[in-house]
Amino acid sequence: MDNKEESYLMLSGLQHFQFCRRQWALIHIEQQWEENVKTIEGQHLHQKADQPFIREKRGKKLIVRAMSVHSHDLRLSGICDVVEFILDSNGIELSGMQGSYKAYPVEYKRGKPKKGEEDIIQLAAQAICLEDMLLCSVDKGYIYYNEIKHRVEITITQELRDKVTAMAKEMHDYYRKKYTPKVKTGPHCKSCSLQHICLPNLMNKQSVKSYLERKLKE
Repeated sequence: MDNKEESYLMLSGLQHFQFCRRQWALIHIEQQWEENVKTIEGQHLHQKADQPFIREKRGKKLIVRAMSVHSHDLRLSGICDVVEFILDSNGIELSGMQGSYKAYPVEYKRGKPKKGEEDIIQLAAQAICLEDMLLCSVDKGYIYYNEIKHRVEITITQELRDKVTAMAKEMHDYYRKKYTPKVKTGPHCKSCSLQHICLPNLMNKQSVKSYLERKLKE
């Protein structure tokens, strides 16, 4: 396995990949991006959470913002919005800190809980990265949704871990082949920031070339 840093993919791409594999390929392989209201609002929310190198101690809790994480097994790297280290006798030791701590990733999202698993998958990947880096066990994490002003607790199950592992492998396969999947249209297309680049309605129509080929065979 090639563990060179340049072979790593962005951890945040898992969210795009779960939402739509074509969207992920357009962003991460073809390097196309188009802003919309949701992405701008999301960036504004993350700017508040992503204040790198800031460590804040609150009683038995240590809060670290914009923490860089990676996993050699998944070959993914990225940033955790917030990692909370809670004093716990079953935890791990941290440099410069007294006692033992357990780690919990906290991801910030602009909207409300989604029907799909894209947010949960991203959080699970962060948990795996923390485990790989800190040699610890991360059994849960949190997603804070700005629209409802509330955090949702997510249990990091083995099923989630298996999904993240399988998706990371598929992402690397696509990236190595420079493969952009064909569009699979659905209601989710309306909220996609790349809908005008992807052109899902046109993609579903028969091309002139295929039409002519079919007519010639008749």
